[in-house]
Amino acid sequence: MGATGIAAGSTDGNVHMNGSIPSINGCLEDKVDELRRLFGKADGDPLRIVGVGAGAWGSVFLAMLQDAYGTFRDKVQIRIWRRAGRSVDRATAEHLFEVINSREDVLRRLIRRCAYLKYVEGRLGDRILYADEILKDGFCLNMIDTPLCPLKVVTNLQEAVWDADIVVNGLPSTETREVFQEISRYWKERITVPVIISLAKGIEAELEPEPRIVTPTQMINRATGVPMENILYLGGPNIASEIYNKEYANARICGAEKWRKSLAKFLRQPHFIVWDNGDLVTHEVMGGLKNVYAIGAGMVAALTNESATSKSVYFAHCTSEMIFITHLLAEEPERLAGPLLADTYVTLLKGRNAWYGQKLAKGEINLDMGDSIKGKGMIQGVSAVKAFYELLSQSCLNIRRPNESKRIAPVELCPILQTLYKILIMRELSCEGILQALRDETMNDPRERIEIAQRHAIYRPSLLIK
Repeated sequence: MGATGIAAGSTDGNVHMNGSIPSINGCLEDKVDELRRLFGKADGDPLRIVGVGAGAWGSVFLAMLQDAYGTFRDKVQIRIWRRAGRSVDRATAEHLFEVINSREDVLRRLIRRCAYLKYVEGRLGDRILYADEILKDGFCLNMIDTPLCPLKVVTNLQEAVWDADIVVNGLPSTETREVFQEISRYWKERITVPVIISLAKGIEAELEPEPRIVTPTQMINRATGVPMENILYLGGPNIASEIYNKEYANARICGAEKWRKSLAKFLRQPHFIVWDNGDLVTHEVMGGLKNVYAIGAGMVAALTNESATSKSVYFAHCTSEMIFITHLLAEEPERLAGPLLADTYVTLLKGRNAWYGQKLAKGEINLDMGDSIKGKGMIQGVSAVKAFYELLSQSCLNIRRPNESKRIAPVELCPILQTLYKILIMRELSCEGILQALRDETMNDPRERIEIAQRHAIYRPSLLIK
């Protein structure tokens, strides 16, 4: 990061009265000191930040913090937990070796650290590399082409989290509950309450005693007993590798005011602007909803040879369904339009869920391979399709069609969601079913779906217990 970038991007009054600009380290150290004061940290007691889960976004998030604050070792300690034992296959080891040799800075770093030889041996098949081992050198297994800075990696979960001040949840939503239930056992004797920032985009449906959505922050709250005011969500229209390569991006950190404003300031960098917002759960749900429709977008792109017309038709229908669903979930859904559409747009362009839909439609992967894909990690849109379909199928949520006496489940007005459920979950249709759904002559104009949402009182506050 250049000094001009820090000064230009800063809104914290960093230009002195005499016109001089403080050093980059001075600006960063001020942010560290401010957050340390909020946590009540004494001199000699570092602020401990721990990432849990080492997928692409979780690893990039911790690497950005390490790049920014890693020099202040006496004041802040940054480390990441991932499970031990995941081996790197021969093909990935060969590709990793190519990446290393294509980057002079990475090559020199590994040689300085006496770490290069193991990658030579891995390339030759003389040694098995492990995911936690290569992460220490800055290589995330889900994002080999984007080398990160070296990270402090811990494979023992208890050692990683027992004294953490800030825990960053980089786990998929499908793994969040289980891991945080284990973490809760290590926090029973804690006096202070940690702050948790969840990056997970996904949901579960809970159908009894009444239908509702359960988000990762709520899973963490239930598993650990950490109060919701200490749990935040950070999300935005971002691709992990592009953020680490300093493409301009923005995100929102959502949660209680006590923490979100100071954390937004701490996390903000010249190329990564972090805003704050008080509506945690709704933003979190929107992060899961766009993954649903991204899978279908990938299918349409692959099946139509990237036809712009077909993709625009799909986009019209899927955005109208998302608008309809947000009216069910939120009292003021208009506030979500910008963040939801921006996140949807980038996910449809380059996200892993769209990639998954493309590969399925091309026959390069299949459903029997599961939704955790080598080199990509967890495809969270699959479980989100199941959750939203089951939730919106409940008869207690039935609504009336305009000019009709019959009441129907909300899912009946979401033909794209229904089709994705039949393809991905029930396996009743092939991927071509998504095109058949778009070309169905009985399909209503997407405008009508939006009008139903806007003109009729369909909001169901019980779906999101905040």
